[in-house]
Amino acid sequence: MAEEPLVGTERAEPAQPPDGLSVLSAATGDVHVLTLAGEIDHHTGDELRRALDGVTGAARPRVVLDMHQVGFMDSSGINILLTAHRAATDADGWLRLAAPTASVLRTLQLVGVDTVIDCHSTLDEALAG
Repeated sequence: MAEEPLVGTERAEPAQPPDGLSVLSAATGDVHVLTLAGEIDHHTGDELRRALDGVTGAARPRVVLDMHQVGFMDSSGINILLTAHRAATDADGWLRLAAPTASVLRTLQLVGVDTVIDCHSTLDEALAG
């Protein structure tokens, strides 16, 4: 039997997927902005890796990851970020992180990624450099 919606109520879409990772890509001038939502772990890492491979393979890639909707990241995500950072810098470009959540920022700080990859409080700050 199909579930009937309750009269007078609305269901809001979640800000991030309950499981998995979504990656939205946009360009702001010559900067690629990847907006991430969900969790970055060994189950979802391939999605992020593919998206980053698509933009870091260009000449002088300039990439910002908007992480304000990422609730969790494990060591798989750390490795993906470091690999993408290396690819971007090897091609005379850069990778910046924007608006990581408190838990993700703590992970980045614990392993020292914030000393290798520029982390910014907002997307605007990351775009401005």
